[in-house]
Amino acid sequence: MGKVTGFKEFARKVPSYLPPEQRTKNYEEFIVQMPVEEVQTQGARCMDCGIPFCHTGCPLGNIIPDFNDHVYNGKWEAALKSLLSTNNFPEFTGRICPAPCESACVLGINKPPVTIKNIEVSIIDHAWAQGWIKPTPPPFRSGKKVAVIGSGPAGLAAADQLNKAGHLVTVFERSDRLGGLMRYGIPDFKLGKDVVQRRVDLMSAEGVTFRIKAEVGVNVSVEQLKAFDAVVLAGGSTAARDLPIPGRDAKGVYVAMDFLRQNNKRVAGDTFTAEEEIKSTGKNVVVIGGGDTGSDCVGTSIRHGAKSVTQIELLPKPPESRTPETPWPTHPGPRMLSTSSSQAEGCVRDWSVLSKEFLKDAEGNLTGIRAVRLQWDGPKFTEVEGSEFIMPAERVYLAMGFLHPEHNLLDKLGVEKDERGNAKANLKGYSTSVKGIFTAGDMRRGQSLVVWAISEGRECARSVDAYLNGGTSRLEAKTHSLAEISA
Repeated sequence: MGKVTGFKEFARKVPSYLPPEQRTKNYEEFIVQMPVEEVQTQGARCMDCGIPFCHTGCPLGNIIPDFNDHVYNGKWEAALKSLLSTNNFPEFTGRICPAPCESACVLGINKPPVTIKNIEVSIIDHAWAQGWIKPTPPPFRSGKKVAVIGSGPAGLAAADQLNKAGHLVTVFERSDRLGGLMRYGIPDFKLGKDVVQRRVDLMSAEGVTFRIKAEVGVNVSVEQLKAFDAVVLAGGSTAARDLPIPGRDAKGVYVAMDFLRQNNKRVAGDTFTAEEEIKSTGKNVVVIGGGDTGSDCVGTSIRHGAKSVTQIELLPKPPESRTPETPWPTHPGPRMLSTSSSQAEGCVRDWSVLSKEFLKDAEGNLTGIRAVRLQWDGPKFTEVEGSEFIMPAERVYLAMGFLHPEHNLLDKLGVEKDERGNAKANLKGYSTSVKGIFTAGDMRRGQSLVVWAISEGRECARSVDAYLNGGTSRLEAKTHSLAEISA
């Protein structure tokens, strides 16, 4: 907790953003962080709530009251120790996590919750600035080798934990740069790639081996995995949901990740031919899908200089506050209306819209979408008679989520799949149907949050460590007391 009466004395404050007309001119992060003193004041708002439900809201089980108290008292190194005891990459979650911990904050029952997410990123950014984050290779090596396939948050978390346990870890990444979705998917203005590279460089200095342009099952044979004592599959859920309606072959209809991935590469300095280019410049853009990926397409299109940007959603407009279906301390997510920074930059949003056909000209170029309004009755909907309309569009980005991981590698390894097409695994042990092969993150649980991916990577690493050690893990989860962390 922070100051006993802090929640009554201080109002919630969050960092400000650079104005849209300034931030949309580039792809840099645009959050203007608060002074250290103000962050400490926000830490004082953490109340003596008795049962910290924020723990249950956080998939990582971050010891939130402890690090809030340390920040309030100016004990930043102790706060860092507490934070890193449960979260390998707070600089990622502190930027792109939707903060389910704040939805579960007890203060949030009748007041604005504690700014947990901002306190978290302030701790780690302050630590990097002070030079406290340094390579700490493990004091011993087990001699056991582990292959981690995929360098997204789940793969990196598993690799980091297993390296800390003394195992020799090699991470295989099929792309030309490391980071998975954090590198190619999430826009630079939400998560600067220098932040990702900084952490990867640290892990490399601590002994993790990274191999890029190494796709297991394609240019790296599955036979090479036999040289490892265990394998972790953390390739993510990358098979996007498509929209197979008439006109889908129109030139100008793209899967969202193809658009976002290319822009990440462009910002990194890569170039593309005119035929390869996917840009929104001067176009009427329609983003189909109201989630985070769709929002990222909105912000990127605005930075491209789109003529207009519209984001449509199949479901009805959610309520602006909690309902009986989203009681505290649950995280309402998309079931409660929120406006992202990208949407606030200049986007028209529309709900209960069903796309019926992509329209195209004689050359096959996209010209618009024929759509219809929906009337929802519980889980079912009907089309509103006479509501059909045309939306002009030269670019459409499909951001409707992901179905499952790509199956090529799973099939070659003989790993069973569940009914959703994900890698089937023991929930407690993260082990697959093939001995010595484990899986974690979106590849196992389906499309989810970065914070869940890190949690799964950590838990999977614990199971792998126990497997390599004959049943006992050196990575057992441990709850630290405030006194212990302060010592």
